[in-house]
Amino acid sequence: MSPHDAPLTLTEAPDGYADWLTELKTRIHTAQQRAALAVNRELVALYWQIGRDILERQAQQGWGAKVIERLAHDLRTAFPDMKGFSRANLMYMRAFAEAWPDGGIVQQAVGQLPWGHNLVLLSRLKDPQRRLAYAQRAIEHGWSRNVLSIHIETRLLEREGQAVTNFSARLPAPQSDLARNTLKDPYLFDFLGIGKEADERAIESALVQHITRFLLELGAGFAFVGRQVHVEVGGDDFFIDLLFYHLKLRCYVVVELKAGAFKPEHTGQLSFYLSAVDSQVKDEQDNPTIGLLLCRTQNRVVAEYALRDSSKPIGVAEYRIIESLPAELQTSLPSTEQIERELGDLD
Repeated sequence: MSPHDAPLTLTEAPDGYADWLTELKTRIHTAQQRAALAVNRELVALYWQIGRDILERQAQQGWGAKVIERLAHDLRTAFPDMKGFSRANLMYMRAFAEAWPDGGIVQQAVGQLPWGHNLVLLSRLKDPQRRLAYAQRAIEHGWSRNVLSIHIETRLLEREGQAVTNFSARLPAPQSDLARNTLKDPYLFDFLGIGKEADERAIESALVQHITRFLLELGAGFAFVGRQVHVEVGGDDFFIDLLFYHLKLRCYVVVELKAGAFKPEHTGQLSFYLSAVDSQVKDEQDNPTIGLLLCRTQNRVVAEYALRDSSKPIGVAEYRIIESLPAELQTSLPSTEQIERELGDLD
């Protein structure tokens, strides 16, 4: 045996081995992900086809609901190691095919989501366009099933782009459109565990304590920079409530909390903070800093007037502190937990 053929010990490795191993791990993980996505697409397509067949045979041959119970028994007998052939899941396959009669949508959009995500869309939303919109957003941002469920319950897409802003006049396109769609109205804080009459400092502390949920409510792209961020101007000290950086907008976002109603003078204070951040914090490659005023209530007309002559890009939105999801956000359809209990053999 030559010296070059001697086995390597666990502590030895030739030059370049570590980089090569890292590259191989990345390629293997990528291949695994692609394989899992391919399997998922095939499974969702299969479920859609089974659901379509059930619909067609019931319509053409007049089969009743009992045939689904018989089919569930026969399929589980034929494929004992394959989960997902319960009577309840076959009913969801039927509903899935009925909800998406166009197989192309299944292949191009919802087929990229796991079956559990599709059950959430199916059970929580009745309108096909809203289902598709939430499906596309879930694919874009990689939402988990629980995150998707939370966003549907809080009507995330319906609240986006609803804040009062002056972005169209103060920011260049297309940044102005992206910035406007980044903000929402109202913001829902159902995770703070504080009373509705809490003051600004208590709300701010609770938001930072639950920063993960707060970032989820703010939306994709926000990165937390700090709380009570100190800036010195002319020898005087000032403290910004909350400072974020938005990765897509490539700018800092100053968030100021107001425990009461919006007042026009609030924009002057926020404009001052934006100037300070632009001067002392942001780099040359960063876009102009954006301000967001979160108020307990706001008069939209007053806010529009107040922002009209402001030279800084500012948005104004309400926030609501709620102990649980408002009744109007709940649906009469089964909850995710009910579905999971009913389809206990899927996971």
